[in-house]
Amino acid sequence: MIVHVVEAARKATRLDRVIVATDDIRIFDAVVKFGGEAMMTRADHLSGTDRVAEVAAAIPDATIIVNLQGDEPEISGEALDLVVSLLENDPKAMMATLATPIRSEAIYRDPSCVKAVLGRGGRALYFSRSPLPYHRDSLPEGGTYGYLHLGLYAYRRDFLLNLAELPQSPLERAEKLEQLRVLEAGESIVVGIVDEPSIGIDTPDDYRRFVERWNKRHH
Repeated sequence: MIVHVVEAARKATRLDRVIVATDDIRIFDAVVKFGGEAMMTRADHLSGTDRVAEVAAAIPDATIIVNLQGDEPEISGEALDLVVSLLENDPKAMMATLATPIRSEAIYRDPSCVKAVLGRGGRALYFSRSPLPYHRDSLPEGGTYGYLHLGLYAYRRDFLLNLAELPQSPLERAEKLEQLRVLEAGESIVVGIVDEPSIGIDTPDDYRRFVERWNKRHH
C-alpha cells in the first residue's frame, strides 16, 4: 500500500521530494526496491507529526513540509497542491490541512471519522471524533452535517520543528488527535475545503475495497 501512496504523492506538482518516513525496515526496503526515497526514524515517536519533524530536521533548505499519512493511497495530486498553496497564500498561517463536507449520517457518527469545526476565514476551531457540530433539534435534511477532516497536513518547517518539542496536550491525549496540540498551544490551522475526499485505509475491509477499485481502474 505504501507504494500506492508514493505514486499518488508523485502526481502533485508542488512537491520537490517525496520521502517515506518509517521505523519499519520492511517498509523502508519496499520503498527503496520500488525506486522511492525513504528515511529510517526513531521508533519512539508518539505521533506522525513527531516522525515527520525528525525528517524535516535533516532537510535544512526545505520551507514547507507536507505530512501525508501512509494509509491514503487515493489522495489526489490536486489536494496535495492545495494544502501547499494554503500556506503560500497566507503568510500568517503556520499549518494547513483539508476537510470535506459530510453528507452521510454514518460518517457523522463514526468516531474513526474525525470532524473539523471551522470558523470564518477557514480557521479550525476544533477537531473531534464526536459528532460535531451537535445538531440539537434535528439533523439537516439534504445538506451537510459538518466537515470530515482529511489526514493531510502542511507545515512551515520551523513551526514543525518547534511543535515537535511541545509535550502532548490534554485534548490531544483525550481524542488521540495530534492536531489538537496546535490549537491548545494557541496557534491556528487554516483548512481548505475539497469536494471529493480520499478514502483512508483503516481496516482489512477498507484495503480489500481499495484493491477492488484499483483493479477496476487498471484493467
